[in-house]
Amino acid sequence: QEHLVESGGGSVESGGSLRLSCIGSDHTLGFSSYSVGWFRQASGKEREGVAAIDSNGSTRYADSVKGRFTISQDNAKHTVFLDMNSLKPEDTATYYCASVGYLLLQDIGWDESDFSFWGQGTQVIVSS
Repeated sequence: QEHLVESGGGSVESGGSLRLSCIGSDHTLGFSSYSVGWFRQASGKEREGVAAIDSNGSTRYADSVKGRFTISQDNAKHTVFLDMNSLKPEDTATYYCASVGYLLLQDIGWDESDFSFWGQGTQVIVSS
């Protein structure tokens, strides 16, 4: 598997919750050290970083989602999760996960070019 696969998107009302999953492989997440980020792109807007985690367990969040979103991982299953709570209409977007090997969060920022592998995205719609 040369890419990542996202799932878990859907339509929810404001205040609701969703859990997104990002499944990788030995090729995309089987590194001794790595970072994984969740990005989102709303219609007509640029893609932005939302949350990230590395193989040491360090995490990073965009200010807009702090306290509402939680990123976690199951290393054995090459899977990264994004738990989204207290969802708002402005969270509506297509969500993508991305990974890079041999770099930790301390080594990278939110630049898309920092990440090597990407998924196809999963859509999240939050209605008011």
